[in-house]
Amino acid sequence: MSDNSKVTLGKTLRDARIAKGFTLDDLQQATKIQKRYLIAIEDQNFDELPGDFYVRAFIKQYADMVDLDGAELLKQFDSTLPSTQTQEYVDKVNESNPETRSQQRKVDDRYVQLRRTIPVIGIVIVVLVVLVGIWVAAAHNGNSGTKDNVDSSSVSVSGSSTKTSSSSSSSQSSSSKSSSKKKAAKTATFKKLSSTTSGSTWELKNASSKPKVSLSATSSAWMSVTISGATTWQGTLSTSTSHSLTIPSSATSVTFKFGNAPATKVKIDGKSFNFNSSTSTSSASSSSTTTSSQVQTVTLELK
Repeated sequence: MSDNSKVTLGKTLRDARIAKGFTLDDLQQATKIQKRYLIAIEDQNFDELPGDFYVRAFIKQYADMVDLDGAELLKQFDSTLPSTQTQEYVDKVNESNPETRSQQRKVDDRYVQLRRTIPVIGIVIVVLVVLVGIWVAAAHNGNSGTKDNVDSSSVSVSGSSTKTSSSSSSSQSSSSKSSSKKKAAKTATFKKLSSTTSGSTWELKNASSKPKVSLSATSSAWMSVTISGATTWQGTLSTSTSHSLTIPSSATSVTFKFGNAPATKVKIDGKSFNFNSSTSTSSASSSSTTTSSQVQTVTLELK
């Protein structure tokens, strides 16, 4: 490195400063570079600077302040300057240039953020793969279990249907038999107990709890009904009329009075009560027979 080149660099900066009308104090205040370092730069005494990386940074700041192209000046006198292309130098240069420093900081921030994000993304992907694998396995097992359950249910339902049908048939058969027995048991029966010339007394068995009485006539006939001593109905029936009534469950006897007995018809619980029958019973007098007189009083004792 020749002395002429050194003087040329320092002289160039000094002449530019003087041309701008700046003193060293003015330049120190503007660049924040100590005055003694500015003097060292003008005198080419680079060894007096804090470090080699400050040489280019201070020269660039100095040149930019006096309206010289700092980058071009560094390039022109590159051979006369210490080789300080280290990261430390780059950082110092960036600190002296706010725009460059901001851009570098953004790049560094993106790099740091990327380094932090990549592991998180990797973990999320691994977790998702594991969850999908578990879901697929569970779905496969669930489908297999459902198919087995459906097959078992089909067999069970078939068996149950057969049993149910058999049970239903048995129940219907039993119900039919029971209904038949009940129906036979509830069929009303009449038994004559005694008779006189004016009427007769009968015993009613197997009637329902509230026997239904139906009265009709083949010709005009007057009649009345007395239940447990109280007359509940009386009237005259013809071939086109009839009358029905229900005997209370508390009743113990029913007395009918027929003004035209031969023309009168009586049904109890749907069964004809032939009170004009000549049939007699052992409990009735041997000489007793049903009279065929027009007016008769017929009493039914409920058992």
